[in-house]
Amino acid sequence: MDKKIAIVTGASRGIGEEVSKQLGKSGIHIICASRKKEDSEKTASSIQKEGGSAEAFALDVSDPNSIQSFLKEVLAKYPKIDILVNNAGVYLDSGSIENTTLEMLQGTLDTNLIGPFLLSQKILGIMKKNGYGRIVNVSSGMGQLYDMSSGYAAYRISKTALNALTRILHSESSGKDIKVNSVCPGWVRTDMGGKSATRSVEHGAETIIWAAQLDKSGPSGIFLRDKKEIPW
Repeated sequence: MDKKIAIVTGASRGIGEEVSKQLGKSGIHIICASRKKEDSEKTASSIQKEGGSAEAFALDVSDPNSIQSFLKEVLAKYPKIDILVNNAGVYLDSGSIENTTLEMLQGTLDTNLIGPFLLSQKILGIMKKNGYGRIVNVSSGMGQLYDMSSGYAAYRISKTALNALTRILHSESSGKDIKVNSVCPGWVRTDMGGKSATRSVEHGAETIIWAAQLDKSGPSGIFLRDKKEIPW
């Protein structure tokens, strides 16, 4: 396939769905991944109706076995992956750290950190071999150490750790045309963000789409919001 190939996790709704659709309009083949294949198929079908190229896969990023099966199937079909958007995430805790259970913490880390880690670990090697790649980790300002506050401990910790993953991937891909960045989409009106959020899905997806298509002179190893660097 001559087209660039992008994996987008959490592609069935919200930001992941919008990112998939917009990248599809750019002529990129989209591998739509979400927990249920039938949900991924809805996004893939929408891309195809707009003249784009996409296919659907089942992927539970909280389950290492699901990740292994997904990668085996995808990589048997495609010898290269050009773009990886680690978008799938959960927001399980609320209130003070005293109310954060071990189950909340583990469940959050499984999806928001360990899933992206396992996917990136495998995909980075493929990108190095092919000499090109773009990895976008969808993070949050709530994970900024610079502005760390109280509450939502599991979610905050998971996004801070995801930012550390971004830095490590960037450092281990230096010298190649590989860009790895974290993106804070802002407070977006999704199922997670709620109806009171200040940003549309389109606005939230904009910088992710941009970071997924950076040219060779683009930034890497940084934290972005609205296409500008923000503190870690």
